[in-house]
Amino acid sequence: MTGGHPARGQEIAAPPARFPLRGGVISHAPHGRLASLHTLTLASGMSSHPIMQPASPTRPRVAIVLFNLGGPDSPEAVRPFLENLFMDPAILRVPGFVRKPLGKFIARRRTAAASENYAILGGKSPLLPLTEEQAESLQAALAGQAPDTEFRCFIAMRYWHPFASAAAQAVKEWGADEIVLLPLYPQFSTTTTGSSLTDWNEACERTGLSLPTRTLCCWHSDDAFATATAALLKRSYDAALPQVKDGAKLRILFSAHGLPESIVKQGDPYQWQVERSVAAVVEKLAIPGLDHEICYQSRVTPQKWIGPSTEEALEKAAADKVAVLVHPIAFVSEHSETLVELDVEYKELAHKNGVPGYFRAPAQNSDPAFIAALAGLVERLRASGDRTLCSFAGGRQCPKVHSGCPHTGVKPPSSPRTPKVAA
Repeated sequence: MTGGHPARGQEIAAPPARFPLRGGVISHAPHGRLASLHTLTLASGMSSHPIMQPASPTRPRVAIVLFNLGGPDSPEAVRPFLENLFMDPAILRVPGFVRKPLGKFIARRRTAAASENYAILGGKSPLLPLTEEQAESLQAALAGQAPDTEFRCFIAMRYWHPFASAAAQAVKEWGADEIVLLPLYPQFSTTTTGSSLTDWNEACERTGLSLPTRTLCCWHSDDAFATATAALLKRSYDAALPQVKDGAKLRILFSAHGLPESIVKQGDPYQWQVERSVAAVVEKLAIPGLDHEICYQSRVTPQKWIGPSTEEALEKAAADKVAVLVHPIAFVSEHSETLVELDVEYKELAHKNGVPGYFRAPAQNSDPAFIAALAGLVERLRASGDRTLCSFAGGRQCPKVHSGCPHTGVKPPSSPRTPKVAA
């Protein structure tokens, strides 16, 4: 997400206080209090039991910090969540003295529409619970790959609980020996991963956390990620084909969150990386003559955004008389932009325009092959020698024109502040 429709998405669900036993996933309470025991549960759905890892002073402790944007955890949290979003200098790129009042104004104007969308989802975002499931699955996968190392996953959301400060404090209290920063955004943008990295660094300064840290900046066309994504998409493609009526063809729409064109022109590599993701997945699909297009959703400002928009792609599909299978190429978890924007709003638009069939492929969530891809990325990052900033392939992948690539050393806009917290 970047500057996306707050009613539809950039999410951070504020979690209940959850502190597992050693080896469990940490998701901090809003005020850092130890409130309840969070246990890992068996996939079979049987009763929960704490999973104890044998303590050993010789095993290095590695903290895996997962970045995501998140979403409100209650109707009351919608407004302050939106204020945090729109007061981020990486999102609202105006002078600092203007940003705060303007951000509050935008949040106030969008609260009603956002609340309606979250009401469809039960009044809150599902992103935090899904991220916790991903964290638990990743932690288990890493423990199986490297039993001589103790891994623990921590969640640092950008605009709602658990914030980076809580995660940094938890890492410090756990006594980690090293940190791996793993954004759950396959493609790097200054508005997502870049903003989260700035937020994390500021949180570490406030917390006094200083440990050897390795950062994965992007994994847009990692082979295992592309393979896992293609497998999920192929299942949806094969299921949709028999449902397409009247001999119509099926087109895959790879829908990514949009960005203002001005941000891309400033050197943000996001669009280029989305294109690399799609090329890698299409190669893995290996469907002869596959009809596919890239489009961008969630435009919310009057300025020009990168395109074509998902709305335009649906209009084109209607004109071409082809059915569509929409895949959220830039999202790896279900949230309001998939469950409301894609499943409700764009589906209605497709039917209104006369698209002969509308289908949607799921996000990865905790798909085993996807989790294995994440575990592989972590292991390669830890084996990267002296590198502390790595892409999925090691060094910089972006062409030089993309000055917003983190390997250039150029940092996204920042403004140290205390996130808005609901009463």
